[in-house]
Amino acid sequence: QVQLVESGGGLVQPGGSLRLSCAASGFTLDKYYAIGWFRQAPGKEREGVSCISSSDDRIYYGDSVKGRFTISRDNAKNTVYLQMNSLKPGDTAVYYCAARKGGGSMCLPKLYQYWGQGTQVTVSS
Repeated sequence: QVQLVESGGGLVQPGGSLRLSCAASGFTLDKYYAIGWFRQAPGKEREGVSCISSSDDRIYYGDSVKGRFTISRDNAKNTVYLQMNSLKPGDTAVYYCAARKGGGSMCLPKLYQYWGQGTQVTVSS
């Protein structure tokens, strides 16, 4: 059974950092899968935050997170990470990781077949 499980969310003050993790089971997050992080705030559509191609040679970052967030994967641990620094209240959302077979770094939710359940990130003083 293919499963993605996110962790690492929580409440953090503006300017703080969090590292989200996404552990895969039932399949291997190796070079055959593109991985993405998405987020959805209340009343808004789900948006792509950062996506990495299956070959790791292309990475997309949304304009609002460039220079602050970093996506990475550890194939040995079958885990993907999203390091989030200099967090802002506007980053508050439920964050999801997702995977798709093959493909580049296009960060559109409709392209991804496998989804985690999400983890809440709240940035507030």
